[in-house]
Amino acid sequence: MSLLQLTLRGANRNIRLYAIYLFAMIAGVVIHFTFSSLMYNEDILNVLRNSDMFRQGVTIASIAISLFIILFILYANSFFMRQRKKEIGMYLLLGMSERQVTRMLFYETVILSVLSLVSGILLGGLLSKWFGMLLMKLMQYDQSVSLSFKAGAVGTTAAVVAAIILIIWLQNLITVHRVQLVELFHARSIMEKPIRTSAIPALLAIILLIQAYVLIVLGRESIVWKEYGLFSMTAVSVGIIAGTWLFFRQFTGWILARLGKMPRYHEGNTVLWTSSLRFQARSNALNLTFITLFSSALILLTSFVAINYSVQFSATEKNLPNDIAFETLDGETDSKLDALIRGFEKEHPVLDYRVLHTLKADAVSDREIAFQGEEQFLEGLLLVPWSTFKEFEQLRGHPEPIELSGNETIALSAGIDIPLVHPAGSQPVFEIQVGSAPLTLSIKEQLDYSLLGWRTTIDDSMSSKAAVLVIADDAYASLRPSAEEQTFQIYTIEDAGNAEELSRQVQLLFYSAAPEGYYSSFADVYSKQIESSSLLLFSGAFLAVIALFALASVIYFRQLREATDAMTQFDTLRKLGIRSGQVKAVIRKQLLFVFAPPLVLGLLNSWLIIDSYMLSTLQDYPQLTSIVMGSMAVYFVIYVMLYFSSASVYERIVSRKL
Repeated sequence: MSLLQLTLRGANRNIRLYAIYLFAMIAGVVIHFTFSSLMYNEDILNVLRNSDMFRQGVTIASIAISLFIILFILYANSFFMRQRKKEIGMYLLLGMSERQVTRMLFYETVILSVLSLVSGILLGGLLSKWFGMLLMKLMQYDQSVSLSFKAGAVGTTAAVVAAIILIIWLQNLITVHRVQLVELFHARSIMEKPIRTSAIPALLAIILLIQAYVLIVLGRESIVWKEYGLFSMTAVSVGIIAGTWLFFRQFTGWILARLGKMPRYHEGNTVLWTSSLRFQARSNALNLTFITLFSSALILLTSFVAINYSVQFSATEKNLPNDIAFETLDGETDSKLDALIRGFEKEHPVLDYRVLHTLKADAVSDREIAFQGEEQFLEGLLLVPWSTFKEFEQLRGHPEPIELSGNETIALSAGIDIPLVHPAGSQPVFEIQVGSAPLTLSIKEQLDYSLLGWRTTIDDSMSSKAAVLVIADDAYASLRPSAEEQTFQIYTIEDAGNAEELSRQVQLLFYSAAPEGYYSSFADVYSKQIESSSLLLFSGAFLAVIALFALASVIYFRQLREATDAMTQFDTLRKLGIRSGQVKAVIRKQLLFVFAPPLVLGLLNSWLIIDSYMLSTLQDYPQLTSIVMGSMAVYFVIYVMLYFSSASVYERIVSRKL
C-alpha cells in the first residue's frame, strides 16, 4: 500500500476529525479571499475618492488577517495531531520511518489545503459581492458591486495557503521527531495532578484585579495617572494579566476545594463535575486566561471601530462647521472666489453667506493654558465678541453661551479632552498683546468647539486650526480702534459633503493668491474621514470575526479533546448506574464553570476601559453607550450559543453518538 493510499484510508477512518479540520481551513480561506477580493474590485475602486488610501488600508488589514488565519490553522493542526498521536505511534511501531510519516502528513495537508482553497475561493467570491455592497453602504455610496474572481485576490490567497502548507509541514516534522513512541501511545491517557491551592494566592488574585479596576475607574485625569502615569499603566497591566491568571489557577481551585469540604458535597452530582475541574486546573489556567484577555481585546476592538465610525459623521461637522470659509484677501480675489463658488449654483447653491469680524492678537502667556495641544493651532490669536459668538451658536442650533463681563474670556480649545468651566476666584490668567496694548484675561470656560474649522489644503486635509478667544462685547469695542482686524468669508452650500470639485477649484485660486492663508472646506475632509472610518469599521469587523472564530475554536477544540479523553470515565459512570440525564447535568455544570468566568471578566475588563477612556471623553455623543452595549450583547449571545454548542457536542462524544 502506497503512502497516498494509506493517507486516504486514514482520512476515511477519522472522517469526524478531518471534517472539523477541513472546516477550519475553508473558513480561513473564505475570510481571506473575501477581504482580498475587495482590493481588486474595480466597481469599488472607481467610486472611491481616495483609492490609494483604500488599497493601503486593505493591504495592512490583509496582512493582519493572514497572520490571524495562519495562527488559527496552526492551533487547529496541533489539536488534529494530538488526537492522532496513537495512530502515528502505530505507524512507527509497524516500521514506518519518521520521514515516511511526515511525508504522509504532508500529503494530507496538501490535499486538505487544495480542497480548502477551491471551496474557499468559490464561497468567498459569492460573499465578496455581498460584503462589497455592505462597504459601499457604510461609505454612503449608491454603487452596485459585481461578482468577480480577480487573479490578484486568487494569487494572494493561494500564497497564504502555500505558506500554511509549509508551516504545518514544519510543525508536523518537529512533532513527529520530538515525541517518543511510548508517549504517543499514552498521549491521551496522561492525567494531570490537581494543583495545591491556598487562601493567600486566591486572595492575591482578587486584590490584583481590584487594584487594576480602581486605577482604571480613576481615569487619566486623576492625580495618580498624571503624576505616576508609567507606574499606573504597569500596575493595571500586571493586575489584569497576573490577577486573571491567579484567578483561574488559584482562586477557582480554592473555591472548588471549599466546595469539597461542604457537608453535602457528596450529595447530588457536585462531586462528579468538581473533581474533573480540579484535575484540569493546571492546563485550564493558561487557557482561560488567554480566553479572558482575548475576549477583552476583541470587545475593545469592535467597540472602538464602531465608536469611531459613529463619531466621524458628527466629528467632521464639529471640526469643520463651515462648508467653505477663507480669510478675506483683496477685493479682486474675493470677487473671483465668490463668482467661482456661485458658479456651482446648480450642484451646490449658496444657502447662506456671512462675514466674520475678528481682531488679531498674540499670546504672551503659554498658549497651553488656554488651548490644549497648542502645537495644532495656527500662530497668533483671534478675538471674537460675545454677541457674534452667540449669533453663530444660534445659527448652528446650540444653546446660548455663558455671558462674559470685564476681561473674562471663553477659549475655543477645539479637541480638548474634557471641557472646563472655571469658577470665579480660580480662573486661569492668560496674558495677550493686542496691537501695542497688553491685556490680561481670565479664562471662564474652555470649550471643545470650532468657530473656524481646521485649515485644509490640497495635500493635507487637516493641517492646523485657528486659536479663537471669545471676549465681552465692551472689551472688544475698546480694543477695536487700536487693533488689526481680520475678516473671514463664510459660505453655507447645499450637499457640501460632495463638493470636492468645487473646493478643489476654490483652493487652487485661493492658495495661488495666499499660499499661507486660511482656507477651510468641509468637503476636503468629509469624504476622506467617512471612507477611512468605514474601512476601519469594515476591517475591524473582519478581524473581529476571525478573532471570534479563533476564540471559539480554542474553546471548541479543547472541549472536543477533553470529551474524547473523558469517554472512558463516563462509560464507567454509566456502568455504575448514572443515568443519561445526570450525565448531561454534570457536563453542563462543568462547562458552565469553564465558560462563565472568562465571559464575566472579559466583559468587565472591556467595559471599565471603554467607559473610563472612551465614553468619558465623548460625552457629547450619548448614543455611544448603546452602541457599546449592543456590541457586548452580540458577543454575549454568541458566547452563550458557543456554550450550548460545546455542551451538546461534549454530550454526544461521551455518549459515543459522534
